[in-house]
Amino acid sequence: MGTLGFWGFYAEPASLRNQSYELILSNWPNQCDGVRVALLADLHVGSPFNGTAKLARIVDLTQAARPDLILLAGDFVIHGVPGGTFVPPEEIASRLRRLSAPLGVLAVLGNHDWWFDAPRVRKALESAGIPVLEDGAVAVSTGPCRFWVAGIGDYWEGRHDVVAALARVPDSAPVLAFRHNPDVFPDIPARVNLTLAGHTHGGQVFLPLIGRPMVPSRYGERYAIGHVVESRRHLFVTPGLGTSILPVRFLVRPEVSIIKLRSGGGAGAGGRVWRSPRLGAGRG
Repeated sequence: MGTLGFWGFYAEPASLRNQSYELILSNWPNQCDGVRVALLADLHVGSPFNGTAKLARIVDLTQAARPDLILLAGDFVIHGVPGGTFVPPEEIASRLRRLSAPLGVLAVLGNHDWWFDAPRVRKALESAGIPVLEDGAVAVSTGPCRFWVAGIGDYWEGRHDVVAALARVPDSAPVLAFRHNPDVFPDIPARVNLTLAGHTHGGQVFLPLIGRPMVPSRYGERYAIGHVVESRRHLFVTPGLGTSILPVRFLVRPEVSIIKLRSGGGAGAGGRVWRSPRLGAGRG
């Protein structure tokens, strides 16, 4: 038990890696084939082994991956984590200011940001030059590649108005939607090429032969982690970076998820996902 306790309560929560994926998406435009998205969620800066020094490492690791687009999927602050030390959102945002990507850096808020002070967290991010999309969308482009990014409010605390988020997006335009909590996925229309989310932390604990005993979702493990395809609609849920409630991770390592989007040309309707062999394998 000593070794397992050391791994779950120290070694794994303190770890950090980039994890690479390739997703084949039906109807993703050929002009945008190979676009790489860095998805960062659940930073929970100030949770155990996850202070400002680790945040600097997260930024460095993200920049080293050279993504085309960076999405920050909420829960920047901590809220009642045992052993944690609160870090103000202004300090978090000042360190996130170093993030840059050709297609931009965009954010949404999570439930912990709302429980603390959502307007303050939003102001801190936007003062650092990071737009916060709450039920809105922006167009991004590079060369012949053009698509929209829609941000949807938090499922528990925000409006999470999918219709409003997509209101400006032309019906035929490719679009990525991102949000904090994946539970809104059943309400996402088929015209969204990919939905990205965090919140679940992959359950923080994965027990072989048993599964993930605690996933903060009304759907249990259905949207706990990774690439999910339902009715030709695609969802990707990152295991995130920090910890919440209990400062433990077991076989669900913290990661910056780097997702390469590939055009399926109509053949990838079911979707496929690979991990880079250089960065490890397995769901955690």
